[in-house]
Amino acid sequence: MIIQTILRDTNYDLKIFNENEIAAFERLIFAKGSNGKTTYHVKCLVREKEIKLTPEEIVRQLYLHRLVSHYKYPKDRLAVEWVVQMGSDKKKADIVILDEHHANTAFIIVELKKPKLKDGKDQLKSYCHATGAPIGVWTNGGAISFYNRKDPNYFEDLTDIPNARQTLADIINEQFRIADLIAKDKLTTEGKSLRDLILEMEDEVLANAGVDVFEEVFKLIFTKLYDEYEGTRDPRRLLEFRNTGQTEAQLRSKIQTLFDEAKNEWEGVFSKDAKISLSRSHLSVCVASLQNVKFFNSNLEIIDEAFEYLVNKSSKGEKGQYFTPRYVIDMCVKMLNPQEEEFLIDTAAGSSGFTVHGIFYVWKQIYADLGLAASHLFTAEKKPPRCDRYVRDKVFAIDFDEKSVRVARTLNLIAGDGQTNVLYLNTLDYERWDERADEEDWTDTYNEGFKRLKKLRADKNSYKQFQFDVLMANPPFAGDIKESRMISKYELGRKGNGKSESAVGRDILFIERNLDFLKPGGRMAIVLPQGRFNNSSDKRIREFIAERCRILGVVGLHGNTFKPHTGTKTSVLLVQKWNDDPNAGAYCPRTDDYNIFFATQRKPGKDNSGEKIYRVHVTDEGVDYLRDTHGHWIVDHDLFNHDGLTEDGIAEAFSEFAKKESLSFF
Repeated sequence: MIIQTILRDTNYDLKIFNENEIAAFERLIFAKGSNGKTTYHVKCLVREKEIKLTPEEIVRQLYLHRLVSHYKYPKDRLAVEWVVQMGSDKKKADIVILDEHHANTAFIIVELKKPKLKDGKDQLKSYCHATGAPIGVWTNGGAISFYNRKDPNYFEDLTDIPNARQTLADIINEQFRIADLIAKDKLTTEGKSLRDLILEMEDEVLANAGVDVFEEVFKLIFTKLYDEYEGTRDPRRLLEFRNTGQTEAQLRSKIQTLFDEAKNEWEGVFSKDAKISLSRSHLSVCVASLQNVKFFNSNLEIIDEAFEYLVNKSSKGEKGQYFTPRYVIDMCVKMLNPQEEEFLIDTAAGSSGFTVHGIFYVWKQIYADLGLAASHLFTAEKKPPRCDRYVRDKVFAIDFDEKSVRVARTLNLIAGDGQTNVLYLNTLDYERWDERADEEDWTDTYNEGFKRLKKLRADKNSYKQFQFDVLMANPPFAGDIKESRMISKYELGRKGNGKSESAVGRDILFIERNLDFLKPGGRMAIVLPQGRFNNSSDKRIREFIAERCRILGVVGLHGNTFKPHTGTKTSVLLVQKWNDDPNAGAYCPRTDDYNIFFATQRKPGKDNSGEKIYRVHVTDEGVDYLRDTHGHWIVDHDLFNHDGLTEDGIAEAFSEFAKKESLSFF
């Protein structure tokens, strides 16, 4: 495609335009030759003259066509390179939509020259200030933002711009139900991520708001999740998490009431007396930024990504524990194949990605068994009782970081329809669990889940060993444990002569601890630093594992997997504990001679800066990003086949291996 060639290696893109728009524009392009060089041109829709195509001009012409065909603006209300007087200087706005009744007055200004959002928004603001235009648009073709200039200090997000027959009030005061949110979800229509929007809010208001950014954004996400949850359960209900033209005081009261209702529905995440601390004006801007984002989808990836950013920024990175990309988690889930009757745990849960995606995997089995189909709002819909029972009785998660636990509880509460077994405990320091359980505040929140966990102990007088079928974890692998009291409880904490080590890597102790959580025949997937698999000094760790388990497989992950947080090379180790009982469902007879599955991820899924790489889809109309059946962009990886839309990957290869080896869980 000519367009893609011109856009290559620039900050401009075409994600906001559909295939028909792009194809129609391609047909208008013509070539010119001069001195042996070919350049490409179009006739400008507004200027009525031939214009050489540059990346900026491609986006401008496509957007001009949209203003005419979709928004129905007549050409005589559109201006290109419109002069803006900036003191003694004169600048030129890329596109201006003129006021219907005042032909020399700007109504909407569109900025294209600055293809990065922060730069473009700053430029847009200056034009709006200088002209008094109440509406501004920034786009680079890959993403788009709509703003209402409230005053010189604040620009609030809009769902869209008015069409030629609408006013600004029509856009602000529209009544919204969940169906409207689905249709106008800005993650789809504007090509942004929730993480991008949080960064933008930080830049605009949160950095100078004098509040704990994590807490306040968490409160807003929590509240909006509840609003969408209720709207999904009752499609006739009007969504309330919206800035609809009321006073800032009225908006604050409405959002606080909604937050209080969310706290009552999903207990144990915020205290009963928690209040939103943002000022009224800051809250107004933040609500406007988030109101048109659909948080719920078929896999909760939208809010997962936002929480990953927030938690890593505030605490997680200091402990060397980084959230696992969800496509890596899905690979592990597919390879371990958890079932409805099995007990599942993550002992280093973070935001609980392994358990939440394990839940989704089993739920889909239940749905298939019941002949039900999962929609794009799968995570918010009312589930069959079997789904709720599975979450309540079979799924557990533990983490030692309080913020991560609250995030994990939020996701599990949603998934479990109000039930969760996510516990705020130090997995490695199990001797102190009873002390924590004696704390009144802890008991109020975690006691029900803790009682369920205790029923799974192998010995009712100890927390050392449990009877789990499946364990998946990405333990922290930075920093050492130096407390001799803890180290002495682990075989891997002792030297060959029996004396305790002075310091042991956290991930090493997690290997032993996790195996203690598994019953005979239980299976585990664990993310470990690559060095554990080949360093000569770690030979004793490998021997420890081989003595207790059948090593099922090792999957080498790409070096970009945990970027931008760390470039540490990692692998996933899959094992099954030996079990010589032929009558056991998880039969895994001990043998010295067996095959092991090895694989290496070739497609990175992320670029060197840690941004996701999405699969490109080529059609007769042009190039687009491949989406799954629920409309989500598909990350370009080779870990598994994405619902039949991509080629088989490592998970499918392991499935074939498992069947040939007659592994008990396939």
